[in-house]
Amino acid sequence: MATDLHELLRSLRVWDPEVTGLPAFDPGAAPAEPLALFTAWLAEVAAAGEREPHTMTLSTVDEEGLPDARIVMLHGVDADGWSFASHATSRKGRSLAARPYAALTFYWPVRGRQVRVRGPVTASPSAEAQADLHARSTGALAAALTGRQSEVLSSPEELARESEAAWERARRDPTAVSPTWTLYRLRPDEVEFFQGDGQRRHVRLRYRREGQDGGADGSWARELLWP
Repeated sequence: MATDLHELLRSLRVWDPEVTGLPAFDPGAAPAEPLALFTAWLAEVAAAGEREPHTMTLSTVDEEGLPDARIVMLHGVDADGWSFASHATSRKGRSLAARPYAALTFYWPVRGRQVRVRGPVTASPSAEAQADLHARSTGALAAALTGRQSEVLSSPEELARESEAAWERARRDPTAVSPTWTLYRLRPDEVEFFQGDGQRRHVRLRYRREGQDGGADGSWARELLWP
């Protein structure tokens, strides 16, 4: 079994030229702040056929200092930060309450690109979180209304019963409130853009907030990193 796994791993290709194009990236021509570059890259990979480019790995550290990671959806990006949502009572919610700092990782193999973001996380006002939830699908509201994310599940039947009730409520009342649903916003200290290169001369451009106050004036330092 171990041999089969090893052979499988050796047979897999990274950035297969049949499905991946590695565009040139000139960091000297990059914009002065990361939001503009992220917006451009997201649009480019979506146009290139990247599926679900708005999904990302959210990495946190819990109360005991142990790391955790999971895939979540990006809800928005603006000058205030990168937004995502979850229940405050979930595992990630508890970790963010104990240690309100996180990292986000986007991987877009269709263009051999990564974007890494890290910084402090704050919870938005409840009204903003509910408005964001109600702007989404009925299924998203139903899932939020179930409200028991990360708890131990006794059986698939229990999930089916509660999910059915939540779907019925979401259809009946599309403005129903999920009290623990929280919209989080990560304000980045650093944002790194990685562009893969076929000769392994990968380009890594890091934006870092300047100033002792964490860059309250919005200024960014740009620097290249060794691949």
